[in-house]
Amino acid sequence: MAENMTAPEPLRIGPVTTVATGRAAAWMSAYLRQALIADGCCGLAAGLLAFEVRFGDDASAAAAYFWLGLALPALWLIALALAGAYDSRFIGVGTDEYRRVVNAGVCLTAVVAIVAYASKTDLARGYVVVSLPCLTALDLPVRYWLRKRLHRLRALGHCMRRVVVVGHADVAADLIAALRRDTHHGLFVVAACVLGPDRPADIDGVLVTGGLGNVLEVVRRCRADTVAVLACPEMIGARLRDLAWSLEKTGTDLCVAPALLDVAGPRTTIRPTAGLPLLHLDHPEFTGVRWLIKSAFDRMAACACLLLLLPAMAALAVAVWLGDGGPALFRQTRVGQGGKLFTLCKFRTMSVDAESRKAQLRPLNDTDGLLFKIREDPRITRVGRWLRRYSLDELPQLINVLVGDMSLVGPRPALPEEAIAYGDYVRRRLAVKPGLTGLWQVNGRSDLPFDEAVRLDVSYVENWSFVLDLQILWKTWSAVWHGNGAY
Repeated sequence: MAENMTAPEPLRIGPVTTVATGRAAAWMSAYLRQALIADGCCGLAAGLLAFEVRFGDDASAAAAYFWLGLALPALWLIALALAGAYDSRFIGVGTDEYRRVVNAGVCLTAVVAIVAYASKTDLARGYVVVSLPCLTALDLPVRYWLRKRLHRLRALGHCMRRVVVVGHADVAADLIAALRRDTHHGLFVVAACVLGPDRPADIDGVLVTGGLGNVLEVVRRCRADTVAVLACPEMIGARLRDLAWSLEKTGTDLCVAPALLDVAGPRTTIRPTAGLPLLHLDHPEFTGVRWLIKSAFDRMAACACLLLLLPAMAALAVAVWLGDGGPALFRQTRVGQGGKLFTLCKFRTMSVDAESRKAQLRPLNDTDGLLFKIREDPRITRVGRWLRRYSLDELPQLINVLVGDMSLVGPRPALPEEAIAYGDYVRRRLAVKPGLTGLWQVNGRSDLPFDEAVRLDVSYVENWSFVLDLQILWKTWSAVWHGNGAY
């Protein structure tokens, strides 16, 4: 039965205080100031670099360009502000911040070209060609460094937004667990308002402080600056509207989670129909031009990597062979796109009789679900342990990518016995080619629970884009270097 918003329930927390959004605003303002200073320095460096490259020591002939180089930081900051690169909603997560920096660079270049043409100003093209692209090239890694620094602070519990969760207990528990695991999102749950008849005293250590009618009071008492409303039938349009109006007066942000799971923004659009904002969900595309581009990129990159790494791979093969005299390559049947079987190639990291010993070692399995992994597997050779530490055993899979059985990025290639036991939800990961790397690898690999690994694979299938592939490839270097979950 729906709860009455006008009948708040007793709370079990301390005295009433005002909403403390000041703490969140303080670190956010400090971050934006750092970004402004960094962006200005990038603009100054790009301007002076372009001046040096174009004019060198001939400063007398180009005094105007010297002053233009000094003014470039201000122009760059204005372009970034107009492009929304200082929007606090995109601090620390997602690609929007980087996209807006690129948009600012493109727009500033276009504006300079148009103004110069319209006013018939004779700008040195060499100066423009060097300075404006350098702005973006310098600013992107600086923004990346600022973000990683923010992530490190958030891992220590700093620069976090205080969140009150509103929804049913089971869904709230999932959100709490996800935010604790992924601290880089910067959301820390301080309280929960649970709906429904079964209301626990706490959810994984987070105090349950009331129901739907207590949200505003809980926000004030817990000094929260964000309310996250989860999908639930009790939160009808009128109630959500009233809650939004109430939170507006306190300056508290409101986030609403739709009932759609693992579906990113590019596939969803809001379309007003009969006065109602309907969320339209596009079907994922597994064919077409974008997938042809992905396939072409995979094969060209695999071919280039094989040519470049061929001497190193030959040395690794010799090292594996010298280890115990067995074959250098290990071949195994895996399940590819649409359930098609293919032979996966890897450098052999286990003893020759590893498969025959698998049954007797199964009770030592360290993972849940369908996976079989042992952290201290006695079958792994000395050379094999080093290969696994840096994922070098997977280099021969570039051959699978080249022939089209795999992709550079995709879900983990499954064993046939795993695929047979898949339910409909897990089988969704077979809609695309398996990958040499993927979300599962850059988020912990073997350290992940089976359900979480599957969720990441399905999320990749549902939200694939070429930009996402590039992000995963970029993050793979860090994951491989640190070796997290590699065993």
